[in-house]
Amino acid sequence: QLSDQQKMSKSPLSQFKGVYLPSALQPLNKTVVKGGRWKDVDSVQEKRRSFLHEFCKKYNSRKKLQTHLVHLVSRIYVEDRHKVLYCEVPKAGCSNWKRVLMVLNGLAASAHNISHDDVHYGKHLKKLDSYDLKGIYTLLNTYTKTIFVRDPMERLVSAFRDKFEHPNSYYHPVFGKAIIKKYRHNANEEALKTGSGVKFREFIHYLLDSHRPVGMDIHWEQVSKLCYPCLINYDFIGKFETLEEDANYFLQLVGAPAELKFPKFKDRHSSDERTSAEVVRQYLKELSKEERQLTYDFYYLDYLMFNYTSP
Repeated sequence: QLSDQQKMSKSPLSQFKGVYLPSALQPLNKTVVKGGRWKDVDSVQEKRRSFLHEFCKKYNSRKKLQTHLVHLVSRIYVEDRHKVLYCEVPKAGCSNWKRVLMVLNGLAASAHNISHDDVHYGKHLKKLDSYDLKGIYTLLNTYTKTIFVRDPMERLVSAFRDKFEHPNSYYHPVFGKAIIKKYRHNANEEALKTGSGVKFREFIHYLLDSHRPVGMDIHWEQVSKLCYPCLINYDFIGKFETLEEDANYFLQLVGAPAELKFPKFKDRHSSDERTSAEVVRQYLKELSKEERQLTYDFYYLDYLMFNYTSP
């Protein structure tokens, strides 16, 4: 019978300490970048990297999180030809990023003719959690790791609009029904049956409820819990607010074909107005001051890590 202490030391994870934040920030390989047009983007990139690195040193979430390595990397996609690891943050350009990864991998000639369903349900891309521990460790230490993030409130409102304001055969029956049943007093039979017509305030009540009637979803989960930016040392931090510029610079860094540019098109509901700060303001008006504060608190770490201004 091994003692708990011995079991811990024999844990397969004990040999993977190198995965966690190295003491020094590794420089990006910029040898393939041609011309001076990327100077400003690069300078912003270095600031973001050092900001996150310093934040993580202070916050030191390593002490607070004992999570299995396989779980830490479950949202990371692998592209072998250009040695890229991309952590998916929904509602921050992820559909177009997956299209780009498919082109990089030689699975498609152009990002423009890959359908939404092919991107999300086609199973064309490998994920890092499909490797064994040694493989995960090797790739984390040798591939270029990138993450693209977005202002947390914008991401939240964008997810709500996408999943609840349009017909949806999954989110309405699974989330909508449970949300209406628990948070709408005197809900009519139709709403309880279909789960359609969830109001933003009801959705926020669900989000903030520690006894949610249905679990979390990646579209509104915090980035800190999707990609673990203080445990996995991302080489490149892109932002939705500067998506094309950041993405095209990143493609240069990894030696992508010169003609490959990040797609500009909106993946779905293209006639809808994009979720902007002004759109977010309209939705937040539906909440009380306390609910707004609690929603901000829910995404507090994401605001801090990526240096977003509080709304």
